[in-house]
Amino acid sequence: MNAIAEQLAELAERHDLTVAVAESLTAGNVAAALGAAPDSAVWFRGAVIAYSTEVKRRVLDVPDVPVVSEVAAKAMAEGVRTLLDADLAVATTGVGGPGPQDGEPEGSVWFCVCSRAGMRTSHRQFDGDPAEVLEQSVRYALELLLSTATTITSTSKG
Repeated sequence: MNAIAEQLAELAERHDLTVAVAESLTAGNVAAALGAAPDSAVWFRGAVIAYSTEVKRRVLDVPDVPVVSEVAAKAMAEGVRTLLDADLAVATTGVGGPGPQDGEPEGSVWFCVCSRAGMRTSHRQFDGDPAEVLEQSVRYALELLLSTATTITSTSKG
């Protein structure tokens, strides 16, 4: 995962791209990976770790919907991007397990990556125990950030 964060760091710094994160399921692990990347103080705006439903609603403007959902992921990503004035943001919300939540089975994770130009959501169903779901979710969130940053910088800032 360090290699993905390092690639994102290089791209963000080269193109003056700022990044923010809203995390629930991943509990700060995406932010930790980004913070450990080179020169993160230059391009990483910060993160909101919104583990509780109340924090998601009050801080990130998640509407009164199940918090493990596409709608919640979109609100979290847009909320943190706006709150921290970033060019690019990713949000994670899901069920690590054991057991289901909000009608979603364990391992169900919603992601949203958004930029000033738009957003895209993604759903993944990961296998494994809670630690394995967490690790897979962090990796996928970093991959989404890198992919979106590559697209943004090759089309609008390239």
